[in-house]
Amino acid sequence: MEFGVHLPHVGPLGNRETLTAFARKAEELGFHSLWVSDHVVIPRQISGEYPGGRFPVPPEMPFLEPISTLLFVSAVTERIRLGTSILVLPMRHPVITAKELATLDVLSGGRLIFGAGTGWMSEEFEALNVPFRNHGPRMDDYLEVVRRCWTEEHPAFEGRFYKLPDVGFAPKPSQKPHPPIWVGGSAEGALRRAGRFADAWHATGMQTPEVIAERFAKVKSYAKEYGRDAEKLSLSVRVDGLARGEAGEVVERLRPYGEAGVSHMLVAFFAATLEGMVGEMEGFASGVMGRV
Repeated sequence: MEFGVHLPHVGPLGNRETLTAFARKAEELGFHSLWVSDHVVIPRQISGEYPGGRFPVPPEMPFLEPISTLLFVSAVTERIRLGTSILVLPMRHPVITAKELATLDVLSGGRLIFGAGTGWMSEEFEALNVPFRNHGPRMDDYLEVVRRCWTEEHPAFEGRFYKLPDVGFAPKPSQKPHPPIWVGGSAEGALRRAGRFADAWHATGMQTPEVIAERFAKVKSYAKEYGRDAEKLSLSVRVDGLARGEAGEVVERLRPYGEAGVSHMLVAFFAATLEGMVGEMEGFASGVMGRV
């Protein structure tokens, strides 16, 4: 199993010195990937329900923009992969996003993992003057636009929510045919979307391993409906709160995810200082990685 770690780009530690030291240490310790999350603004009034319970980020907390953060981190690392968990694609312009991500893949030497989801916070969409209604079907169009920009010499597209004339789009990403696309979300539409577009389904550890395995089976079933090779799909899971504690206990908590078919696990460390996070990473790398 491979392991990724979430970058501290949210909160007071989101600065040049901390990100540089954290990213280099993660690469040195043998983590396989570094990850960022996505919010542009935090509305002061939120009516929707956060998938993990109470939304943990107050409006005043610094939240570095994810693609910009990965571009910076790509310049201070050499090998470790760089992913978005997840980028809220329907509230972003698809062609500009495709360009930014292609640039990241080129400048990082082909290290991007594009994790995408529909988002859930309607007030954030409204603040960006983007309709929340139909954000799921709109994401389908946007994923197709991104894929065509990355792979076709004439990436024209006409869908329900976006029309792209015949344009030149260059450079293409370094990875061929394109960087891996990981689709998040657990609703039926998200599972179908993963089956249609994704190289991996990016689940969350708020679901039990049994539920994750059941839903991944649905993703593979949808992939077959679209004529894709379901056995080539991978299963990733983000388990923010399960990586702390004694190594033996962490291994036992994480082992069922491996048994459910998870091949890439994203963890996060929440110490209040860089030194604390590095200590937690070192303990995880020496005591857990390789044992799950």
